[in-house]
Amino acid sequence: MLLRLSILTLFILASTFVSAQTYEAGLVLGGTNFVGDVGSSSFVKPGDYANKDKVSFGAIFKWNRSPRHAFRFSIIQHRTFGNDKLSESIGRKERGYRFKNSITEFSAGLEFNFWEWNLHDFKRPQVVPYISTGLNFFIADHMVPNQPEKEFIKDGKNYNFAIPLIFGVKGAISERFVLAVEFGARYTFTDNLDGSNPQEAMDIEDSIKFGNQNMNDWYIFGGLTLTYTFGRKPCYCKF
Repeated sequence: MLLRLSILTLFILASTFVSAQTYEAGLVLGGTNFVGDVGSSSFVKPGDYANKDKVSFGAIFKWNRSPRHAFRFSIIQHRTFGNDKLSESIGRKERGYRFKNSITEFSAGLEFNFWEWNLHDFKRPQVVPYISTGLNFFIADHMVPNQPEKEFIKDGKNYNFAIPLIFGVKGAISERFVLAVEFGARYTFTDNLDGSNPQEAMDIEDSIKFGNQNMNDWYIFGGLTLTYTFGRKPCYCKF
């Protein structure tokens, strides 16, 4: 319910800027991989994203402030899991831990184009690679162990932050629509998306910990964005 209200708010905000400069608003769809102390430790293996239980979706809004940069805001519902049976590590496979988590992400950041991106110039191909970073606030489930089943159950909410690093390529497929492919890793400020550090959720000193306690968890999104462009032709000012 919170995600639906947030996406509706994002589109309402977008509609209020129609008379301003050039904006983009659209949808996000892809898969979310987890890298931590449970499951696969791969960042880029395609099989870690192509799973129906990892399908993630949301909305995105961009303000193209100049031909080289844009402010971007997004709301994404990430679904992910970790399963030691899918790990490359023999030790993890023998251990057999597994978990599922859902992450509601609110993101604000800056997108930088490698060369000029002008949505009003169709005399040349409009394709450009870009990078983006910023700050994410997310709401996930705190996980705690449920022995002896070797799985983890939800115990409260985990309100936390993450730093994203996103790489992508976007192209104008018409005068109004832009399609982008992007891959973005999020380094979180928590070590308990997978239940490996349940002391974050349980106020006890002898809580069960495992894995690398010096490294926080990551979640990585790979997918597509389709945006609709609107607003009058911009007159870029110094910013």
